[in-house]
Amino acid sequence: MRPLSFGYVLSRCALLAVLLFLVIVVALKLGAVPVSLYALARDLIRVALHQTSELSSDYRLIIFDIRLPRILLGTFVGASLAVAGASFQALLRNPLADPYILGVSNGAGVGAMAALLLEPHIPFPAALSALFTPVGAFLGALGTIVAVYFLGRRKGQIDSNTLLLGGVITASFLSAIQMFLFNTVMGRDLHGTAFWLMGDLSTTQQPIVSWVVRFGFFVAAAAIYTTASDLNLLLTGEKEAMHLGVDVRRVSLVVYIAASLLTGIAVSVSGAVGYVGLLVPHAMRWIFGSDHRILIPTAAFGGAIAVVIADTVARTVVAPAELPVGAISALVGAPFFIYLLRRRFA
Repeated sequence: MRPLSFGYVLSRCALLAVLLFLVIVVALKLGAVPVSLYALARDLIRVALHQTSELSSDYRLIIFDIRLPRILLGTFVGASLAVAGASFQALLRNPLADPYILGVSNGAGVGAMAALLLEPHIPFPAALSALFTPVGAFLGALGTIVAVYFLGRRKGQIDSNTLLLGGVITASFLSAIQMFLFNTVMGRDLHGTAFWLMGDLSTTQQPIVSWVVRFGFFVAAAAIYTTASDLNLLLTGEKEAMHLGVDVRRVSLVVYIAASLLTGIAVSVSGAVGYVGLLVPHAMRWIFGSDHRILIPTAAFGGAIAVVIADTVARTVVAPAELPVGAISALVGAPFFIYLLRRRFA
């Protein structure tokens, strides 16, 4: 594995950041109400210069109150899922590992739905009530990955085939629980639950939740990045990594908690957007290599780009109606998963 300079990593991330900015601009332009690129660029400059008085109320509502917050939410959801997928694949040494396939997304969904049901019955400060669902999603994700981890261990080592089977079974079981809770929640007239289960970025988030999503992403992603060199060594196996000086227990604890936090906050605000954590890390490996010192930050940008594109397609292809974001990601991700599965077990 060739050495990486900070300048090399920074230049690749800067390139992806420019691409993400261009994708966001195009996403702002497209929608049921078309906007010209000239008008969009002009008004973005006005907003940057705090000259918003010249914007019409309808235009400001469409671009800056509806589309932009949704796009920014999609960037953090995509980045969270991609970083979680890259870290799971390294720690579990399984190229098919992904929050969706391992059932972690389902576990986060169960935790979020359970929190919605329990919230009216548990005394919680009104100012923090919006955080009840993200906390439930995090606990559900963490509990799921712990269960899958123990299901995948054989004779003290991670067995990739057993791990994958355990994840599929766990995801199926949690999906059944989700459907049970779905019927219960729908009985309480909670609008949009079915759409949320398939992946949805259209729900308006309270400001405190949006800040928690952003802060949680940076904290968890930074924690995972501190283990990047150790993850490179872990790819050779736990025993080999221990002989090379890696504190496997510490690295595992950091990655499991941080990746579960990333999955939990993503699912709590967007539902199950599948295959992002599988597709994006593999794409970044093919382009930039498998060193996690560059894979983790590039996966974050790649995941953000992927989800923003998927959401733009979801809200424009049948406009004025919308498709679930998860349906668009599955159209690309499911065939890719089949390809990886056939190549792995061929």
